[in-house]
Order: sequence, then C-alpha cells, then structure tokens
Amino acid sequence: MRPWETAALLALCLTLLWGTWAGARQRRLAAGLLRLHVIAVSDDEAEQRLKLRVRDAVLDYLRPRLSEASDPAEARAILLGELEGVAAAAASAAEGRPVTVSLGPEDYPARSYGGFTLPAGRYESLRVSLGEGRGRNWWCVVFPTLCLDAARPEELRRTLAPADYALVTRGEGYELRFWLVELWGELRNALG
Repeated sequence: MRPWETAALLALCLTLLWGTWAGARQRRLAAGLLRLHVIAVSDDEAEQRLKLRVRDAVLDYLRPRLSEASDPAEARAILLGELEGVAAAAASAAEGRPVTVSLGPEDYPARSYGGFTLPAGRYESLRVSLGEGRGRNWWCVVFPTLCLDAARPEELRRTLAPADYALVTRGEGYELRFWLVELWGELRNALG
C-alpha cells in the first residue's frame, strides 16, 4: 500500500469508530429523556399563540402525573396511560381545532435550553399536532421536567449520568465533544 492509501484507510477507520461512539453516546442520552413536541396548525400568529395555550394546558395536565416518575421507563408508561387525558387537555385549549396525540420516536435537531444543549438525534417524544400540523413547532423535555420555568440544572444533573450531563452542559471540553455528537446525529438523520 502507498502511504496515502494507508492514511486514507486509517482516516476511514477512525471516522467509523468515532461515528459509532457518537451514535451510541446520543442514544444513551436520548434513552434518559422524554420530549414534548407541539405543532401548530400554521404559522399564522393567532395559530402560534393557540399552540402555546395548548402547550400550557398539556404541561399543566402532565406535571402532577409525571412528578412521581423516577425513571424514563416509568415516565413513558405514565404517558402511554395518559394519552387520552393529554388529548383532552390539548383539545380543551385548541378552540375546536382537531388534536392528534402520539408517543413514539422522533428526530430532533440540536436544541439549546438555557444552560444546556441537546444534540440532534432520535428521542422518544409525546407529539401533539393541531389540525394538519403544518406550522412552527415548540418542544421541550418533559422527563426529567425541563419545560419552561421548571428547567433547573439540578434536575438534569440528578437524572443524567455524569458523562451525559457534562456532554449537554457547557462544562470543560463541551465544544469538541458536543460538536462530534452533533455532527454524527445530523449525518445519521440526513442518511436515514
């Protein structure tokens, strides 16, 4: 083999190893979180305001129910049992718009929430769509409770493994480690 062929092969192997590591890291992080995704009927300002009222109704409904959850599996079980209640809470604020509620995996871009950032990737998500769901969306993390004013770094630190907490917060080494995970998540989403 010529030296450039050896270097190219070595670079390919390192890229594959890095990709495998980054993908596993994102999946482990995602396994500890449940997200909420609310999608408006359209981008019209009135529909966007309505989306936020629906969000508030859903969060008000979920907070007392998820407060007892001690891990993601328990929170997921609670959400599965409460899908009809979530739909009713959303419908009560939706002013007659059709509401669709589901729980399942969903691809997300990178998202900053104040003091922490979640990498792009596939997360378990409670999805609330209004009408055709063609408007701008809103999302947060419902387990652990990190939506709106409930977002507290201590809640995140208590729920995530130390390495995962370091990955999503702006601790030492954050930029490089996050960039690698983010790049891999975006590449995986683009290919898949």
